[in-house]
Amino acid sequence: MSSPAASSPAAPFPRRRCRVPAGGGGGRSFCRIRTALRLFCGLAPLAAPLAGSAQEVVDAPTVILASVPFTVAVRGGDDFSTLVEIRDSGGGLLASGPVAAGETRAFGDISVATRDALPLQVRAGNAVEEISRPFAPGWFSILPPLIAIVLALVFKEVITALLAGIWLGALAVAGYNPLQATWRLVDQYVVPALSNTDSGHTQIVVFSLMLGGMVGIISRNGGTRGVVRAVAPLARNRRRGKIATSLAGLGIFFDDYANTLVVGNTMRPITDGLKVSREKLAYLVDSTAAPVAALVPVSTWVGYEVSLIAGGLDAASGEATGADAAFLADLSPYTVFLETIPYLFYPLLALAFVFLTSYMNRDFGPMARAEARAASDGGVLRPGSRPAAEISESFVNSKEGVPERWWNAGLPVATVVLVVLGGLYTSGRAAVGADASLRDVFGAADPFMTLLWGSLAGCLVAAALSISQRLLDVKECIDAGLGGVKAMLIAMVILTLAWSLGAVTQDVGTAAYVSQLLGGNFPLFLLPALVFITSGAMAFATGTSWTTMAILIPLVIPLTVSLAGGTGFADGSVYGILLATTSSVLAGAIWGDHCSPISDTTVLSSTAAACDHVDHVRTQLPYAVLVGAVGLVLGSLGTSLGLPTWVALLAGVAILAVCLRIFGTPITEVGEAASAEP
Repeated sequence: MSSPAASSPAAPFPRRRCRVPAGGGGGRSFCRIRTALRLFCGLAPLAAPLAGSAQEVVDAPTVILASVPFTVAVRGGDDFSTLVEIRDSGGGLLASGPVAAGETRAFGDISVATRDALPLQVRAGNAVEEISRPFAPGWFSILPPLIAIVLALVFKEVITALLAGIWLGALAVAGYNPLQATWRLVDQYVVPALSNTDSGHTQIVVFSLMLGGMVGIISRNGGTRGVVRAVAPLARNRRRGKIATSLAGLGIFFDDYANTLVVGNTMRPITDGLKVSREKLAYLVDSTAAPVAALVPVSTWVGYEVSLIAGGLDAASGEATGADAAFLADLSPYTVFLETIPYLFYPLLALAFVFLTSYMNRDFGPMARAEARAASDGGVLRPGSRPAAEISESFVNSKEGVPERWWNAGLPVATVVLVVLGGLYTSGRAAVGADASLRDVFGAADPFMTLLWGSLAGCLVAAALSISQRLLDVKECIDAGLGGVKAMLIAMVILTLAWSLGAVTQDVGTAAYVSQLLGGNFPLFLLPALVFITSGAMAFATGTSWTTMAILIPLVIPLTVSLAGGTGFADGSVYGILLATTSSVLAGAIWGDHCSPISDTTVLSSTAAACDHVDHVRTQLPYAVLVGAVGLVLGSLGTSLGLPTWVALLAGVAILAVCLRIFGTPITEVGEAASAEP
């Protein structure tokens, strides 16, 4: 009779009779051990593939929005391909497909309509992994940035508004637990935002603080006043006086606050002697400060702008696939900033209009009446006006008795520029090789580290010049530097909270929801114009361009990529739209800032020029609206339809000149009056 083992088809190997060693009571135990070892060795090869076949979910949304498509990325096992299925809690199939061994596949266009569909299940063979995430209606995703905007508008207090927006988003991330949301605000958003060296956040904070310290030193050693005094000899009549004021605004390009306060306070005695109205002085100061600081590659603005662009690009790379995702992920934020400069139509045209009105000596509207009054000995101030109160002079005043030499500011600023440019070239060349093109070299450079080198070098040169000339001692240099650092602290708090809000909007899927709302029916070429108007309205309402940029840039960059379907960037077909949309945020923020009566730089311009604030807003508003309209039509719309940027800029300048020629009133020249010395 055959034994049961012999007839069993499932036996992994033939069963053999165990020969018990003679004379030992442990023989049977020996057989059992040997049988167990054979069984283990036979089953181990079968178990090994199962262990290596386990898949892993490597990316999933932090918050799942109702009926808003999202993506789940799954990495396959190490040994063989796996068929992966993604199902809802009821077993309904949402997505499926093979995942190759060791590779990661993104399953897109997944959506669930109700909370009951959660948790999701990722199945591969018998292995199941659950995806359990907080659920929210789609409209909730726009509440964090919206609440920040509304609160900033109502209470005119930016920090509280940003905190409220971050907390509201953290509430969803924390599963609607208010206490947990409060803890997540700090440990999941604020601290990571401030300590994020990969995206350059930490470097940007240090760069801005050190650059503020340099500004404090060169203000105290007389360098900034020396820059303005070097320009003052050009002021021989009204035309030259206004041009000299504009050139002084260009000379102090590294910070808009320093620009406004120094130029306004220093040029005011000169323009008063030339019978230039205070309204005109305030306009010249206001319309050069922010535009030039936003345009130059090295200023207190550039680090802020580059960091926001970096955050937007990080989010945008997730909205694209394949070569386009790799292209966006590899983009240098600093390179993107440089490439947006030709698209900054409002700042560029605003600067052009400043020089047009100064050179042509023509004005229109309320400004023409103010200038005519001043030129006809009616006073540089409107009768009955109330000039803005004088502010503290500590920031703009040099130390008493020090000579005001322009090179004490020019050399530190030139050092920053040269070190940054040299660092960008050397770091980029080390990354891509000596044979690469200049664009590739700068694109591969490390902008954050080079900005640190430049700001540190600028501080050291400013201190060395001050000490070597006995203008300041070591303690005075430290005090002046700390004063400049202190002036930047509030901006750094706002910047950190802005980064945090950007992370929140990414976690709650704001861009995906807004993209779904606009859908495929929204023409992509209209997006830059819409963003320009939205940014201008927000800056007008809140009175701050920095907050506007902080809220919109991390939102519109991924939105642009999403509306474009995530394609067309690597081949350049829609890359120009991305640049135009990004620049529209920056340009619109400055435009709204110039129109707003509650803008910080508008108030500072009125104060530094000792002009009635309402008079300044009333006379500047028509100019800002005209320049903004020309920039919107020719720039935001024209370039989206294929108009080259240089054609749009030249046409814009020509139109502004024609408008000034037709509608402007020539202002009586006072002759070669001697300029008053400040």
